Amino acid sequence: MSDDATLTAYNVKTKEKNVPIKDAVITKTSKGAYMAQGHDGKGNKLTTLLGEAKALAAIKAGTAKQGWE
Repeated sequence: MSDDATLTAYNVKTKEKNVPIKDAVITKTSKGAYMAQGHDGKGNKLTTLLGEAKALAAIKAGTAKQGWE
């Protein structure tokens, strides 16, 4: 079973896929897309684009903070 509130990203530095994002903050881009930014716990920054449903589900579940008003 896949948890919609878990945010993962591709780590460019280590070339790992589906790395869980820690301390995620979700922001909106100028075009209205949602983007999650955080880190992997090892000092590597992670960023990924999300759909609105997944972004709002992660905020509601408490796995990410909302970065806009």
